[in-house]
Formats: sequence, structure tokens, C-alpha cells
Amino acid sequence: MKNNKSLLQKSSLYFSIASFLASVACVIYLTLKIDNLGWENPVSASLLAATFFFAFVGVVLAIIGTSNIPSFKFDSAENVDNNSD
Repeated sequence: MKNNKSLLQKSSLYFSIASFLASVACVIYLTLKIDNLGWENPVSASLLAATFFFAFVGVVLAIIGTSNIPSFKFDSAENVDNNSD
């Protein structure tokens, strides 16, 4: 059985890396601005929510990108005839 990843699986793996980087960027921005904003500010809450969102989107996309999804292509006509014996 072939273990080739489709274009969508490869792109989901790249988008998972981008999502993890966006999560790290939100954390870095929050740590730089928390002294000026405070924890009660809506911007701080939205940065925490964005961090949570990007982190778990990255997890889901990484699972999709690394999973072993079988191919659903049909066999050629000669392979079907040989297997019907």
C-alpha cells in the first residue's frame, strides 16, 4: 500500500506550523503589552482566546497532516479482472 500524502494533507501540515507560530506570536505580544493593558482589558482576553484557538487548530491540522489516510481511487480495469478470480 502506498503511503503518499495528498496535497491537502501536506498543506494542512504547513498550516499547522503557521498556526503554532501565530499562537506563539499572540503569547509574545501579550507578554509585551500586559503591563500597559492589564488582565481585565478586552484586548488581553482576546489575545488569550486567539492563543487558545491557534494552538488547538494547529493540533488538529497536525493530526490531519500526519495521519495515514488510505487512497480512495478505483483500481484500473485489468487489476479488477485479475482480482475477481
